[in-house]
Amino acid sequence: MSNRNPLPEQVADRLAIRELVDAYAHLADRRDPQGQAALFTDDARVAVYDGEPDTTEPAQVLTGRNELATAFASLRNYDRTTHFNGQSTVTVDGDDATGETYCLAHHLWTEQGQRTLMVMSIRYHDTFVRQSGRWFFAERRLITDWVDRRPSTA
Repeated sequence: MSNRNPLPEQVADRLAIRELVDAYAHLADRRDPQGQAALFTDDARVAVYDGEPDTTEPAQVLTGRNELATAFASLRNYDRTTHFNGQSTVTVDGDDATGETYCLAHHLWTEQGQRTLMVMSIRYHDTFVRQSGRWFFAERRLITDWVDRRPSTA
C-alpha cells in the first residue's frame, strides 16, 4: 500500500462516489424509484447475480432508466427496507471509476399474518462515469452472497 497522500481531487471524487452509493440506498428506502434511476446514466445496465458473476449467469438484467425505475418500484412490496452500506473500495481513473461496496439489505413485510424479515448480504460491483461534472452509475452488478429469511416480532 502506498504511503503517499491522495491528491485533493482524488479525495473529492471518492467522496462524491460514496455519496452516490449512499444516495442509492437512501432513495431505495424512501421508495423513490425515479430518484434512484436518475443516479444512473441513460443507458446504464444493472445485472443481478446469485453468486459470483464469473461463474453464474445473471438472474436479471435491466437496461436504461425506465427499466430501472420500474424494477426499483418493486421495493414498494415491502413494508420497510433498510440498506446498510459497509466497506467500499473505489479506483478512479479520470472520468471513469470502478468499485465494490458491501451492503446488508433488510426487507420487512407481513405474510399470512406473520411479520417476516429477510436480510440479504450483497455486494455491488460498480462502474461509474463522470458526466457534466457529476458521477453516475454506468453499470451495477448486484451479487447476493447469502439470504436469511425468518419470522420477526415488533
